[in-house]
Amino acid sequence: KRYHQGKFEASRENYLEGFVSCTAYDKQVLIRGLKHLNRAVHEDVVAIEVFPKSQWVGASGTVQLDEKIDEEEDLNTMPDGNAENSIYVRPTGRVIGIIKRNWRNYCGVLLPTSNTEKTKHIFIPSEKRIPRIRIETRQADVLMSHRIIVSIDCWPRSSRYPLGHFIRDIGPMGDRDTEEEVLLLEHDIPHLPFSKSVLDCLPKLPWSIADYEFVLREDMRSTCVCSVDPPGCTDIDDALHYKTLPNGNCEVGVHIADLSYFVRPGTALDLEAQKRGTSVYLCDKRIDMVPEVLSSNLCSLRANEDRLAFSGIWEMTKEGEIVTRKFCKTVIRSVAALTYAEAQILIDDKSRTDPLSEGLRGLNELAKKLKERRIQAGALTLASPEVRFHIDSETHDPIGIETKELKETNSMIEEFMLLANCEVARHIEKEFPQCAVLRRHPSPPLTNFDLLVNAAAVKGIQVKCNTNAELAHSLEHANIPGDPFFNILLRIVSTRCMMQAVYFCSGMLPEEEYFHYGLAVPMYTHFTSPIRRYPDLLVHRLLAASVGQDKTYTELLDRNIVHEWCENMNYRHHQAQLVQRASIALHTQLYFKDKCLDEDAYILFVRRNAIVVLVRRYGLESTIFLKAVESQVNFLYEEDKCKLTVGRVTLQMFDRVIVQISVEDCSIQHKKLRMKLVNPIIPGVSVEPIYVTMGNNDGPHVPRPESARH
Repeated sequence: KRYHQGKFEASRENYLEGFVSCTAYDKQVLIRGLKHLNRAVHEDVVAIEVFPKSQWVGASGTVQLDEKIDEEEDLNTMPDGNAENSIYVRPTGRVIGIIKRNWRNYCGVLLPTSNTEKTKHIFIPSEKRIPRIRIETRQADVLMSHRIIVSIDCWPRSSRYPLGHFIRDIGPMGDRDTEEEVLLLEHDIPHLPFSKSVLDCLPKLPWSIADYEFVLREDMRSTCVCSVDPPGCTDIDDALHYKTLPNGNCEVGVHIADLSYFVRPGTALDLEAQKRGTSVYLCDKRIDMVPEVLSSNLCSLRANEDRLAFSGIWEMTKEGEIVTRKFCKTVIRSVAALTYAEAQILIDDKSRTDPLSEGLRGLNELAKKLKERRIQAGALTLASPEVRFHIDSETHDPIGIETKELKETNSMIEEFMLLANCEVARHIEKEFPQCAVLRRHPSPPLTNFDLLVNAAAVKGIQVKCNTNAELAHSLEHANIPGDPFFNILLRIVSTRCMMQAVYFCSGMLPEEEYFHYGLAVPMYTHFTSPIRRYPDLLVHRLLAASVGQDKTYTELLDRNIVHEWCENMNYRHHQAQLVQRASIALHTQLYFKDKCLDEDAYILFVRRNAIVVLVRRYGLESTIFLKAVESQVNFLYEEDKCKLTVGRVTLQMFDRVIVQISVEDCSIQHKKLRMKLVNPIIPGVSVEPIYVTMGNNDGPHVPRPESARH
């Protein structure tokens, strides 16, 4: 079959390449060159012709951005690099038609020009996967230094770029509020204040629990319940308790905020939460899924306040075997709202024998047993760099940045959240096999791991990935003496090989497709965070109906409607992840605006003309273009060895390097974080270290790496 349809995804790294996802192939179909891209715009649904297998090639491995000032370009232009010799060959084809345009409004800037009186201009979108857009405006003198919004009208066959029109001015470039507004608009994050109809659904303050709730619920206010969260957390979803039973077993309770009591189906409040899908966490603020009076007050399981909860209670052996289970609505009164660090101190201080400290120790020991069992079953422990900013309370500028430190208590909380989610998934799927809201993580095609396997092999490490258990075992034993960070790098790359986990309706898929690859469990859902995730609220409603503590309603039992909800929740969840990363990038840029630092980094990926590096200290990832000033410097790219030789210096995946971080003025998108290579020293490519250029003897922040091979 030659002809297929699917969603087009423009490449982030090369404007002359794109990919189309279609069900006929495990791998996305590669589209190369302007002519074959055929005016497709990122996220359009397109019709494609797949070439015969003899014409399949791999991606170019070259980083190329559309930075030409000329408006015209030869349609026969192809990506640089010899893709025909790639070892990562994939289905290759061309776009033959546009089935559905998925254009939206785009944020960006006008291409600078000395003649602001002319009316025809080129618009540069913030999203680099979107092509430049030709617009007409008489306001160029005002808009040239501003972020603006533009919409596409059409893309004529005769035009290199689509045609569009100016919609509105967002604000001056570089202004923090403007840049944050751009992030929210670009990622389609609902962020307007809650409407009056939504606010009218909220209970009037002061509010207290009605007497009849104590009849309908189990009163667990005398149980020693506590929460453990990051510092500054106000939307406390979950709390735990632990107590030893007379028979030697233990009782564990996972108590989750009962948002479903306040958010009733079909109300304006419910419909708004459904539309938003999730709370969004930016570096300096939170955009709530439900109004703050619920998220940070009435539903938040704050210490020493009576709160409504939905609880899972298990009797377990000391080895973590479940003896009995029960789900019920409860009233709890948390004795403490702890941070991870505070909980760790209580666990470690063996002189403390109070019920709270003893309970935390019991939970921690049990969590270790649960985690060990999960890992033995094939669960993966992956990694991604996470950072925390210290924000100035007056200017709201970042004044400090650090990678998040994970403690035992982080893992402890995670284990009991996983336990509750797995248990609830089994229960609601059994009670509602056609309409349960579940979450699955598809197994990646084995070809997704080709780069990981090759990169590890170059370092003498064998990675097996036929099953999740094999991969987990390989990662556990993938260590290089003297380089403890290598294993973390390998896990970061492994994360990039994975498929996206998604919500789905149980009635829409066969049971063998429910499997969660990363967690190695046959069935999973999200139950533990209803304040910030709409799927958890739906799960609460299903669970409440199954235990006779609420009623179902027509939409909740209609698998087609539930499927539509899941599609929206997947979209909202993905967009929230993207905008959170973009917020980190923005604040990192603000942090470095008056700085120029040399920092230790590791090569994550090697391209034909660039390297992608990770600065461990800041969890910062960036692409460094290797443009030699001296034309006689030769570049040799060995894709199978994940290696790039520039002159006499070899750069290989996972090598340690030193980079220089600064914020530079960019002629188009204002200021931008830049990284340059300091060490290894490549004539015509590397820059001088800071201590040389500044004329002092303090030296760089870190020693020069010995691993750079010449």
